[in-house]
Amino acid sequence: KFQHILRVFNTNIDGNICILYAMTSIKGIGRRYAHAVLRKADIDIRKRAGELTEEEVQQVTTIMSNPRQYKIPDWYLNRQNDIKDGKTSQVIANGLDNKMREDMERMKKIRLHRGLRHYWGLRTRGQHTKTTGRRGRTVGVSKKK
Repeated sequence: KFQHILRVFNTNIDGNICILYAMTSIKGIGRRYAHAVLRKADIDIRKRAGELTEEEVQQVTTIMSNPRQYKIPDWYLNRQNDIKDGKTSQVIANGLDNKMREDMERMKKIRLHRGLRHYWGLRTRGQHTKTTGRRGRTVGVSKKK
């Protein structure tokens, strides 16, 4: 039975889109990771997301949440050598938001340069900020009368 909307990892997935690209709407999953998961689950990549059976959806979710058990290599995963526990895992959906928030708080707490830039609302990756990125701030020179 065709489903127009699937609910996976607290995310609505459009059932009309090809499963490979539909999975990328879940936060923390890109095209390459989605392709690897579908290969491990033996699901046809050309299938629409709404055509999947409940068992196939369940299999995909278990592989996405436990990728190392299904021999997906560590360099594919988006959280390598986690600072707290030192483990490598794929962080998805709400977990990704939580990890990002924890990282920001840690960087601000230890007064890391990147954390301070986040705190000040400036660019963190070495871009020039003399003339660009002025949106939201006052621009121009005030004239003396």
